[in-house]
Amino acid sequence: MSSSPTWVFDSDLLAAAYLMTEAPFLPRERLFKQQHYFQNLTKHTYLKGRFDVITSVAIPLALAASSMFMIGRGVYNMSHGIGKKE
Repeated sequence: MSSSPTWVFDSDLLAAAYLMTEAPFLPRERLFKQQHYFQNLTKHTYLKGRFDVITSVAIPLALAASSMFMIGRGVYNMSHGIGKKE
């Protein structure tokens, strides 16, 4: 005959486990400072970060410029018959 297990709960241990939390990613003061900085900016939302101008403006402009150059070169080559395969 097997006896059923008895569960003993220590209230101090439960309270300590319940109150134990993960360390924050940033200190509160730094977080409040960053929130205050971003909330008081007058720029557009997608340009508020430090490197957002690069990802939101420079890369799309570079892609658009290079694609327009390649399209223009292709139209020029087709209109002058350059680069045809025989």
